[in-house]
Amino acid sequence: MMEQNRGSFYLKNVTIFNGHDEELLPPQNILIEEGRFAKIGQADPNHHDTRTFDLTGKFLMPGLIDAHFHAYASDLDFTKLDTLPNTYHGLKGSELLSAALGRGVTTIRDVGGADYGLWRALEDGLFAGPRLYYAGKGLSQTGGHGDMRAPSMEPCACGISNRLTRVVDGVDNIRAAAREELRRGASHIKVFVSGGISSPSDPIWSLQYSDPELEAVVDEAHRRGAYVVAHAYTPEAIARSVKAGIRSIEHANLITPEVAQQVQEAGAFVVPTLVTYDSLGRFGHQNGAPDTMIAKLDEVAAKGLEAIRICRKVGVKLGFGTDLLGELHKFQLNELLLREQVETPFQVLNSATAVNAELMGLDGEIGSVQEGAFADFLILNTNPLQDLTALANGDAIEAIHQGGKRVG
Repeated sequence: MMEQNRGSFYLKNVTIFNGHDEELLPPQNILIEEGRFAKIGQADPNHHDTRTFDLTGKFLMPGLIDAHFHAYASDLDFTKLDTLPNTYHGLKGSELLSAALGRGVTTIRDVGGADYGLWRALEDGLFAGPRLYYAGKGLSQTGGHGDMRAPSMEPCACGISNRLTRVVDGVDNIRAAAREELRRGASHIKVFVSGGISSPSDPIWSLQYSDPELEAVVDEAHRRGAYVVAHAYTPEAIARSVKAGIRSIEHANLITPEVAQQVQEAGAFVVPTLVTYDSLGRFGHQNGAPDTMIAKLDEVAAKGLEAIRICRKVGVKLGFGTDLLGELHKFQLNELLLREQVETPFQVLNSATAVNAELMGLDGEIGSVQEGAFADFLILNTNPLQDLTALANGDAIEAIHQGGKRVG
């Protein structure tokens, strides 16, 4: 429909979902300059010297944002990740990011694994991919969700670090670890505050890190202008995270109304990740998921939809993430359809655009169609607020633009 463009160009008569409003804006004219939305309105700015594209009958919306991604999670068995060299992870990570961009995901928040090298390659144009904001390695206590050692393994005094996480204990040590990730370019810090399904030796209900350790990480992040992301399933883990000042609660499947109220009052966000449980349950075994992962899956998978209902009822801000592993990344946009079981299309898309941008401290820059924001947008042939199916399966997408440049 539209050729690849750089610099200035002009879109006419396109109906807009701006990321914020529940109703579509009537057909508008949009001037794009230097990769940003310069002017939006019904008046024609009469730029006769600017390339013009008439999009009558088409819909425009912000590019999608996935706030829970793992570019280096190339296998469902995390123990295999450390057997592969950095060169493999860089190439595989670039492949996963490029595929996400091709689905209309123009920004990724990586919450464990991605690093400066992957970001630098994107910035230098070595491959096409979403805007990347990364945590570096997630921080885990010994025996926590980021400690991938089997129970049979002997302790090691040399320090433990794997592809996605590092094990660190004690207030001083966790401060140093947070500072190190921030030095390496992290925009946020990831901590594990409850057990999880991918690690071999920590039950879901386990409470991880002490209050002083969590508070130390939050302090380090805040003083660097960053924030903290917490892996937390149980009410106790979520409540401890919010009390410590953590901004973003990942998963939260077992949240209760009382704890959801605490999250809302603290102004924190919850990022559900329904599609990882759905895809693991259907395709995990055949794609190499270890038995320990599948055995833990039922403890949290059935509670995900109810957690969203609980959060919506008390007004918690819900982001949008996927947390997919290995070959299951291809199911990324199925998260839209799973969420639509308990939310309206507007609520789902608002989470995947404007709310995620606010969560990341980037509102006004990404996740919305407004003057001054980056021109990251999708051109669709169907109304996304009526049915998400065509968007999820790719049939609706006619063009993908990032910073004004057509990338798909």
